[in-house]
Amino acid sequence: MPSTDSARGAGAEPPAAGQPHPSDVPVYPDLAGKVAVVTGGSRGIGAETGRALAAQGVAVCLVGRDRSALFAVAEEIGKRGGTAIGAVADVTDAGALRRVADRVAAELGPVDVLAAFAGGQGSPTPTLDLTEERWHQVLDAELTSAFLTVRTFLPGMVERFSGSILTLSSSAGRQPGQANLAYGVAGAGLTMLTRQLATELGPQGIRVNCLAPTAVRTEKTAATMPKEAQHKLALRHPLRRMGEPGDIASTALFLASDAAGYLTGLTIDVAGGRITN
Repeated sequence: MPSTDSARGAGAEPPAAGQPHPSDVPVYPDLAGKVAVVTGGSRGIGAETGRALAAQGVAVCLVGRDRSALFAVAEEIGKRGGTAIGAVADVTDAGALRRVADRVAAELGPVDVLAAFAGGQGSPTPTLDLTEERWHQVLDAELTSAFLTVRTFLPGMVERFSGSILTLSSSAGRQPGQANLAYGVAGAGLTMLTRQLATELGPQGIRVNCLAPTAVRTEKTAATMPKEAQHKLALRHPLRRMGEPGDIASTALFLASDAAGYLTGLTIDVAGGRITN
């Protein structure tokens, strides 16, 4: 059975609106004092989004399967003066997500921002080599996990008539590329999931938007892709660089804030000018 556990970054009180923030992060005062859940929060885009939210005074629950990595990110946030807990859970398991939701409610309070960012199953595989087992695994990790995450935390948002939900697709869900077929199909599904939810939930005060990054230099990419290959990939973007996790985190902050209060149902290509739709 998938496990649930927690880690906590116990630092100073989170910064309130108007207090200093890192100079490279825009300040969104309306986010201070809110609660966010970020899946895929142990590293990469999810971890960086958690850090960025915490820097705004948001109390963050990071969800992932790597206990030590979650502890490390939560501890780092705590040392910087933020509030974070880590919840170890398999986001394809509805029961595990329910236990996370109960813990968040008890320790942090009602959830205002939900970032369903778990995934990362895009490794290239020719379709003839894509087994039925792998097909289901990728769809579950990328698409079903987002559905289960939203379904778990949505009732509280509906009850309070407010909330911002963020999903994470990729350029592979916008046009054919080198990622495996299941990953591209899941990404396209996330776009429609976002649009459908936005239409359904808008009248209830809940906004839903999707981010679709292209090549992002996460810890995994930096460790496994040769520098020359990274350079060539960067040159395929008009801005002549790969994306960084902070690029996606900054966009997530904007979409979560009141500054994006009239935006819903969007899929935003965070792609350095490499437009994919």
